Amino acid sequence: MTYASVDGLSVWLGEDGILRLLLQRPEKRNALDDGMVAGLIDNIDRAGRDEAVRAILLFGAGDHFCAGFDVVARNQSASSDQRPRAGSIQRRLPSQAHRLIPLMTTAQTPIVAGARGWAAGIGLHLLVAADFAIVADDARLWEPFSERGFTPDSGGTWLLPRRVGEVRARQMLLLGQVLNGTEASQWGLVHQSVPAADVDAAAEAVARRLAEGPTVALGLTKWLLHAGASAGLEDQLRNEAFALELSSRTEDFREGLAALKDKRPPEFRGR
Repeated sequence: MTYASVDGLSVWLGEDGILRLLLQRPEKRNALDDGMVAGLIDNIDRAGRDEAVRAILLFGAGDHFCAGFDVVARNQSASSDQRPRAGSIQRRLPSQAHRLIPLMTTAQTPIVAGARGWAAGIGLHLLVAADFAIVADDARLWEPFSERGFTPDSGGTWLLPRRVGEVRARQMLLLGQVLNGTEASQWGLVHQSVPAADVDAAAEAVARRLAEGPTVALGLTKWLLHAGASAGLEDQLRNEAFALELSSRTEDFREGLAALKDKRPPEFRGR
């Protein structure tokens, strides 16, 4: 498949099977605009259907990951006599940010995010929606909504309570508590914090490990984890039986058994 970069988002697929998505508006702390959100949606969706892609790596150019959505630019772009009709936000979000976050959580391609500097609003939600988030020890993770006078979007009120619990979610969403990367790791909001200079290498290592794994089994396991968040035990056991039926028919499963028999590391090919 063909992957397309757009203004503010560079996209390329490496021979290692990793699709790299680089947020590239460093002068705006990589704040997202509509085109960047559409580009993320399109490329992640394509990756989920492309057998050449075995992992996705999301990171930001410059000193920051993503300062949220560029609401200032959007508001400045419309003059007073060109204000959108009432209800424009609830009409727009389902095809933009509110499509991106569910796509990240349900795409069977594993997603790794690496972040330095600020990750705020939807920028923070990109980290939490990823399967693995590696952040700098001194990164700044923030929900800006209460300080800006509007309510959370892009899944913040769904993602945070499930990751850190309701009490801590309220501290971030209602009180606007800012966490550094070390604190975020201790809370379980992200998966690991490392020195800022090591973020890219650490995120690359995780993405590479996923890309070298049993792709079908990893994707089905991600699906099971997502489905299990709302399924009862009996339903989830049926899901596990279905996933096991599929994964046991893969070439990687046969390779895993052969490696066990031969007492060697498996060499998975994602098939």
